[in-house]
Formats: sequence, C-alpha cells, structure tokens
Amino acid sequence: MATFRKVCLLLSKHQKPLFRLRKANLSTTSILAQYWNKDWKPGPIPRTPEERAAAAKKYGLRPEDYNVLADGDIGDYPDLPLVARSWRDPFEDYDLPGERRNYGEPVNATADIIGADLWDPNADGYYTYGQIVFYAVLTFCGFLTAYLALSPYEYFPPEMPKQYPFNNLYLEKGGDPANEPEIKHYTFKRPEE
Repeated sequence: MATFRKVCLLLSKHQKPLFRLRKANLSTTSILAQYWNKDWKPGPIPRTPEERAAAAKKYGLRPEDYNVLADGDIGDYPDLPLVARSWRDPFEDYDLPGERRNYGEPVNATADIIGADLWDPNADGYYTYGQIVFYAVLTFCGFLTAYLALSPYEYFPPEMPKQYPFNNLYLEKGGDPANEPEIKHYTFKRPEE
C-alpha cells in the first residue's frame, strides 16, 4: 500500500509538466509542417541565365554544373549523376550515415532505386550473361537428370494400415452383422517374454 501511495504522489507532482511538454511538441510539429511544401517544391524550368543561376544556388550547385532534367517533369530539379552509396567515402562524417549523404544535398531523381544493399549502377557484374545462361541450363539439366534417374524407384515410406473404430467400420461398410469379426489393434497385456 505504501508503494501505491508513493506512485500516486509522484504522478500528481509530475502530471502538469508532462501535459505542457505534450502541447509544446504538438505546436512545434504543426509549425514545422507548414513550411516544407513551399520551401522544397521545385520551381519552374529556368529560361534566363539569372533564373538558371538562382536555381543552381537553390540546389547548392555551381551555375556551370547545373543542368535541368530533359523531361522537365519535376521543374527546375538538376540532372545529377547516378552514384551508388557504396561508392561514396565510408569514413566521411555524413549527416545521414546510413545513406551516406548530408542534409539538403541534392540527389539524382531516381536515387531511391539504388542503395548499399540494392542495385549498384557502377559495379561490374560477377558473371557475364553467357555464364548466367550456362549455369541456369546446367542447373535445369541436373534436376532433369536426377528426376529421370530416380523415377523408376518409387519411394513409399513404411506405414501401418489405417486403423478405424468399430471393427474397421465393418457394419458401416455394409458387412453382415451376424459375421462381424472382432478386430483388436492393441491389448493392455504385457508381451510374454
């Protein structure tokens, strides 16, 4: 009972600061959620050199390195090279070490298809296409050979005959009640030694 009283006193002392903390977190979150849409939305495709320089500055690039994507579906977003995360320096101090990039750093528009554990556009394959086809055909031929070699030898696991109640369902299968045999599947007697 003393422990319960201590818990109640502790909760009553700390109840008001917890509610204030929750309200502060909600208000801060709602303020931050108001800004991301208009601040990070790509603008229109730049037409003049001044608009091009402003767009390059917006994405942290030099004006001579800034090129707009050819399709123009995402506005003034730059056309960046597709570099896998596995090719970036693993010892650099990144803001997002799991993705090996810094906050606000522009990435390729299709950067979500590559990763440290996914497709790497810069890596050479381990096998050529001819080797891949050869190993696939070799594997298929191995399974086919095993099937053809072992198909004459049918495998039946050893098992006892199925046991049914009521004398193997003799009457239920249409047997004569006068000639019903008594079938025992087991006894409770010890085997004679």
